[in-house]
Amino acid sequence: MLAPIVIVGGGFGGLYTALELAKRPNHPPLLLIEPNGRFIFLPFLYELLSGELAQWQLAPRYDNLLAGHGIGWLKDRVSQINPETSKLYTAGGKEISYSRVVIATGATPFGFGVPGVQAHTQGFHSLSDVERLQALIKQLKNQPQPLQKIAVVGAGPCGVELACKLADLLQGAAVVELLEKGPQCLPNAKAFNRNQALQALQRRDVRLRCHCQVLMVAANELQLQQEGADLPEKLTTAAVIWTAGQISKPPDGAFAKQTNGKLICLANLQVQGHPEIFSLGDGASVPHDPPLPATAQVAFQQAPVVARNVMHSLAAEPLEDFAWSDLGEMLSLGVGEASITGMGITLAGPLAQQMRRWAYLTRLPGEQLPLKVAAGWLGELAGFS
Repeated sequence: MLAPIVIVGGGFGGLYTALELAKRPNHPPLLLIEPNGRFIFLPFLYELLSGELAQWQLAPRYDNLLAGHGIGWLKDRVSQINPETSKLYTAGGKEISYSRVVIATGATPFGFGVPGVQAHTQGFHSLSDVERLQALIKQLKNQPQPLQKIAVVGAGPCGVELACKLADLLQGAAVVELLEKGPQCLPNAKAFNRNQALQALQRRDVRLRCHCQVLMVAANELQLQQEGADLPEKLTTAAVIWTAGQISKPPDGAFAKQTNGKLICLANLQVQGHPEIFSLGDGASVPHDPPLPATAQVAFQQAPVVARNVMHSLAAEPLEDFAWSDLGEMLSLGVGEASITGMGITLAGPLAQQMRRWAYLTRLPGEQLPLKVAAGWLGELAGFS
């Protein structure tokens, strides 16, 4: 029997590739290796923070998602891949042979070497991050003090969306400071969405500070350098949420990488120099000008291409190159509001938020979960829940 196709990482790229492979006739055994128990649909994490969505709607268990698809799941982390022996090794001590490997380990927050980031900040990419922020919001609202502040570092999509949501939830109990090293927020966003985001931040009294570099993070304190200022500034905060920058940390192996850890891939999503290994998502550097955005939309589009190419490679058939199609951009801008640009649509406000929800509904994994979530939303619209 042919050794299994092993998918390393169960985020957007890994899970959706596994589900696509499961649809292919005569595929070898499929094994997904992922250390977490739940898949997280990250675009909805803001709605989980605000209580607009429930955990089951955006964080289903892997065993439920994979049931009936013929995909094995190992709750472990791959630490090393040896292309010469076609074996990989896990943190739990397992040695596994493979016929093909798909690396989809994504990216993690990067502190740029700023002292104190690891010890004194939190990110926003996990269920535990949401729980910590919910507890902090409750504490700040129940024990109000003058001039309380929360700092969000990084004014990319995650930072802007989170700052708007926090401001709505805090209801004036603390000021949200949004700190950006560059000259503007959302530098790669569509102009309409950037303008809507700026207006949303202003309406919520979020203090956006561009050209502002974080020099150090301590307990309840940041040291900042504002461009043009002679001396650094100290900012007292109740919490610091770090959303600036990402770095990829694929399993150890003799792979060509960029300085940010991304695996260098060919246009067909094979890892350079290793035709039996593929990669996609935030952890893959694919030839494209300009560089592909680090969004779930890219992983959605790459997953079926990887699945087809894995099967093509096993059959010694020609592989296809990945072709990116920009389907637009959606931002959550506070409780019940969003901004959408793409497919001939520019829209902001509550209707945009509803459209964003339903657009992402079609991307939820599996067959049963989208139906259950849709039924719940229709019930809400009809006033039955």
